[in-house]
Amino acid sequence: MENNHYHRNQNPHVLMFAYPLQGHVIPFVNLALKLASYGFTITFVNTDSIHQQITKARQPTNADDGEDIFAEARKSDLDIRYTTVSDGFPLLFDRSRNHDQFTEGLLHVFSAHADELVGRLVNSHPEISCLITDTFYVWSSVIANKYNLVSISFWTEPALVLTLYYHLDLLRSHGHFDSADNREDAIDYIPGVRSLKPKDMMSFLQAKDTSTVVHRMIYKAFADVKRVDFIICNTVQELESETISALHEKQPTYAIGPIFPPGFTKGVVATSLWSESECTQWLDNKPRGSVLYASFGSYAHCSKNDIMEIATGLLLSEVSFIWVLRPDIVSSDEHNFLPVGFKENIKDRGLIVTWCSQIDVISHPAIGGFLTHCGWNSILESIWCSLPLLCFPLLTDQLTNRKLAVDDWRIGINLCDKKSITKEEVSDKVNGLMSGKPGDEARKNVKEVRKILENAISSDGSSEKNFTRFIDDVKMKSVKRCGPA
Repeated sequence: MENNHYHRNQNPHVLMFAYPLQGHVIPFVNLALKLASYGFTITFVNTDSIHQQITKARQPTNADDGEDIFAEARKSDLDIRYTTVSDGFPLLFDRSRNHDQFTEGLLHVFSAHADELVGRLVNSHPEISCLITDTFYVWSSVIANKYNLVSISFWTEPALVLTLYYHLDLLRSHGHFDSADNREDAIDYIPGVRSLKPKDMMSFLQAKDTSTVVHRMIYKAFADVKRVDFIICNTVQELESETISALHEKQPTYAIGPIFPPGFTKGVVATSLWSESECTQWLDNKPRGSVLYASFGSYAHCSKNDIMEIATGLLLSEVSFIWVLRPDIVSSDEHNFLPVGFKENIKDRGLIVTWCSQIDVISHPAIGGFLTHCGWNSILESIWCSLPLLCFPLLTDQLTNRKLAVDDWRIGINLCDKKSITKEEVSDKVNGLMSGKPGDEARKNVKEVRKILENAISSDGSSEKNFTRFIDDVKMKSVKRCGPA
C-alpha cells in the first residue's frame, strides 16, 4: 500500500532494532510480542553476531530451526517477521575483548548498515510506518526522518537513569560531571529527581576521563533521543512518577513496564546468548526459600579477587546456592578464578552453571534470595518473584538501580559497604538476607512493590493504560505523517 494511502484503521508496521547486548534484546523481544498481540505487524532486527550467538546457544536441541527466533511465536497468529543486519564486523571478531573498537563501529559504521536495511524494507507490505530503536543508538531520528517514519525510542532501564543522561548539560554546568574536580555534594536540581548522591550516578557519569568512546556514544545518543517522536520506558509509573512526569513535559514519555514474556515463563522466542543449564531438578530437592541465586548478568566483569572472596563467603555462610558464572566473568583470558577445591567443598550445597534460564530458576519455590549485579531486567524479574536482593552493582546503570532498590524501595541490602569486598562480609550478608532480619524486612517490602507491578499491568493499570495511549498516539502520528486515507 502506498504511504500516502495509509488507512487510519490499518495497524502500523513497526521496524524494531534491538541493541546487541542480551539485557537489551530480552525486553525488545517481549515488546515485539506485546505489540504484535495488539495487531501490529513487526519486523524485528538482530545483528548477525547476536543471531549467531543465539542460534549457537540453542543448537544442541533445536538444530533445525535456528534461522528464525520468532518461528514458534508466529504459530499464535502473530505477524512478526525477522531479519538480521551486519554490525560492521566479521562474525568471528571478539566484541567483548575488543569492546572499545566494537563501540567505535556502532558509533560510526553501524548506521550505514541500518540505513541500507531500512531502505530495503521500507516498502514492504504493509508499508513500514514506525521505527523503534534502543535509546543507545545514535542514528535513530536521522534514519526515521529520511524515510518519513514515526520514531520511537525504547529505553530498557529505569526512568531515573534516562533522566540523568538526558540532563547531562545540567550535571556539567553544576560541576557534578565532566569537570576537573567533580562536586561531591547532593544533586538536587534534576527535574523530577528529589536528591541523589554522586556515588549513585551511573559509572560513566562518575568517570574522570569523559572522552572515551562510550562517552561519545552517550553524548550523541542523548542528543538524538531529544528529536524522536515518543519515548517508551520499561518501568512503572507508580515507582518513578515524578521522574516520568518531568520527562513527559519535555517530550511524550510512557512508562509501559514491566515488559515480561506472557505468563512470566520462559518465552517461546530464544534470547539467550549461551547454552542454558537445567537447574530445576536440583532445586526440586531443596526446601522452600532455602537457596540463594547469584548471577552478575550477561555483560559485566568482576575482579578475580572479588570472585574469590564471594566464593569463600558463600562457603562460610553454609547457605545453599546456584551461582551463574560465565566463563568470561573475570576476562576472556582468565578461567581459573575460583579457590582451589571450591567445587569439591560445596558438594551438593552449591551448583555452579555457566548460564541458565533466569526466569525458570528465580520463579522456583526453593529460591529465597538473589545476589545480583542490579541489572534492570534482574531487578524487575526478582520483584515479580517477591525475592529480596543482595546488591553488588558493577558498572553503568547498576549503581543507580541499586539506589532505587536499596534506598528508595528497600527491597534489598548492599553486599559490600566499603570499597573492597571480604569473605566475612559476604557470609554475614548472605545469612542476613536468607534468614535474618534485613532479609525479612526486604522480603516484606518486595511483596508490596510486587503488588505495584501487578496492578500496573492489570487491564486498568497504569502501564496498560499508558501502552494503549502510546499505541493510539503512534497510530495518529502515522496517519499525519503518511497523509489521510
